[in-house]
Amino acid sequence: MATTESIQNAYIDFVLTEGMQPKSVYIFAKQNEMTEAEFYQFFGSFEAVEQSIWADFARKTLTEIRAQEVWAGYTAREKALSFFYGFFELLKGSRSFAVYSINTHPKGFTTPKVFEQLKAIYENFADEILKEGIETTELNDRKFFGKRYKDALWIQFIFVLNFWINDNSTGFEKTDEAIEKGVNVTFDLFQRSPIDNLFEYGKFLVQNGGIKDKMGF
Repeated sequence: MATTESIQNAYIDFVLTEGMQPKSVYIFAKQNEMTEAEFYQFFGSFEAVEQSIWADFARKTLTEIRAQEVWAGYTAREKALSFFYGFFELLKGSRSFAVYSINTHPKGFTTPKVFEQLKAIYENFADEILKEGIETTELNDRKFFGKRYKDALWIQFIFVLNFWINDNSTGFEKTDEAIEKGVNVTFDLFQRSPIDNLFEYGKFLVQNGGIKDKMGF
């Protein structure tokens, strides 16, 4: 009997063996001893199968890291790092599929359709930890840029994903380094900085008589 997981596994096996998607759902279903109707009970297309595989990588990662005893005590930065490390550790077991999937989808300025479900899950997670970080004052809630923090985290995620695809280092240790440096730099930008203090000081002077008045001009 067909299941979501059995169709995903059969699809991965096919594309890695043949180097391409099946020519039709009919052929794919027949090869895997199911009917077309059974396939369509779970997925509307092969693209939907591939989307679900990437989405499941994110879901499994979140399930694993949230089950850790230390999770509740993590800062937003630590939760982001935990997701990155967990996701790419999980992805090691499906590297051949990841390379195939990424290399067969056009790259551009918009998110490839294959990542749409993954992105939605990731952004919900990012929203959650960013709100926690702002509430605990770990992160600075900037008026115009605070809402763009999750976009910065998504860009960081895609950067690391592409870095990992091309990483030939032993145990992908360079990817681990890229995660550590990239996530930390990104969160450093989210935190309060001297520029924020300068901006606040300037706003204070304007609201209380202006810079010129305070300097006696």
